Amino acid sequence: MDLQLPKSEYPRVVIIGGGFGGIELAKRLKNKPFQVVMLDKHNYHTFQPLLYQVATGGLEADSIAFPLRKIFKGQKNLIFRVAKVTEINAAKNSVITDIGDISYDHLVIATGSTSNFFGNTEIEQNSMPMKSIPEALDLRSLILQNFEKSLIETDIDQKSALLNFVVVGGGPTGVETSGAIAELKKHVIPNDYPEMDLNQVNIYLVENSPELLGPMSPQAQVKSKEFLTEMGVRVMNETRVLGYDGFKLTLQDKAPILSSTVIWSAGVKGQVIPGLDLAEVVRGGRLKTDTQNLIVGYHNIYAIGDVASIIDEETPNGHPGVAPVAIQQGHHLAKNLINLIENKPLEKFKYFDKGSMATVGRNKAVVDIGKIRFQGVFAWFTWMFVHLMTLVGFRNKIIVFVNWLWSYFSYDRGTRLIIRTFAKDRSVDYRTEAPQVKDQISH
Repeated sequence: MDLQLPKSEYPRVVIIGGGFGGIELAKRLKNKPFQVVMLDKHNYHTFQPLLYQVATGGLEADSIAFPLRKIFKGQKNLIFRVAKVTEINAAKNSVITDIGDISYDHLVIATGSTSNFFGNTEIEQNSMPMKSIPEALDLRSLILQNFEKSLIETDIDQKSALLNFVVVGGGPTGVETSGAIAELKKHVIPNDYPEMDLNQVNIYLVENSPELLGPMSPQAQVKSKEFLTEMGVRVMNETRVLGYDGFKLTLQDKAPILSSTVIWSAGVKGQVIPGLDLAEVVRGGRLKTDTQNLIVGYHNIYAIGDVASIIDEETPNGHPGVAPVAIQQGHHLAKNLINLIENKPLEKFKYFDKGSMATVGRNKAVVDIGKIRFQGVFAWFTWMFVHLMTLVGFRNKIIVFVNWLWSYFSYDRGTRLIIRTFAKDRSVDYRTEAPQVKDQISH
């Protein structure tokens, strides 16, 4: 199959991935002497920091997604194709996709990250990851289905499993997700499910380390735990997960938890594409690069964002896997590619840390900016402002702002629709799944 790419006199830059880094790089090459080709398996960009709000019914999926073609409207030197990249043939400077092969002069891998289950296939098969819009929608369906099932369930263990929600991983995603479910319990369940006993709804946040939000300040770590505890979340620090069979979460040296909903946010790993045999994959499944984001072992293949790790004396563990790193690396790589064709010296990447933040719930957030630390209402408004400004598309900014405004004054979190039912076996209707679930618990 032919990708029908026009011929060009300029060197071709192929970018794999339409995330923060890939978009920034492509935009910075606008009107420059390159033919830019972007490949992504979706035709949209996902604003991943707000996926948890889609999963908990606070936002609709199209509020945090934006068409990639619309982002590059008017950029004449860019061509976009929906394609799944299956392999890289570095010897032939070629990328192999499900719609055909494409040659490159410069290749940029910006594929981001995926959930890391650390080799535990049981947890991978039975827990709920949340790294994409389809996964967030699946989680939303599962939460709502479990609410519905619990109303008619008579078995005590099964009912307990349906109403126990466990979030594994105490980073920003885990903290924000458990806080959002706690707000569902407080503000939504009493209105939507008045016959439900709130005392039976339990939210657990399980974290292996002694503190939440490991990379943030001690003040943020302590305050986030205080906020969650106030909201009724049972925070379990220094707790290691051993396994999860879909109904029982097994913990080391602690009693197991019956749960039909275990949300996995305990780690990520880079999405490395097969074929990079000379590349060194370091901690977190990331590709080792030099300070110009060139993958070690190659002369024209680069990596940016979550899939990349610059290892040197200043950053022995690489940079954090956050959007600002990807955006800055995309900007920096664009400058270096331009320097390359202009025979100018390449510049070393320097990350400017603008700070870290996490929201826990209404009027509750923690923010670290340099040596400045603050929590509470002002931190919450700061978090909202930063995320609104980072969203792609003016329409999305308006929709999200209006949704947040409505939720703030009405205490109502969006529309809670089961658009598509979720079951690990897609042939099973969630309304008739309960007997099978109960049977498996009894065993």
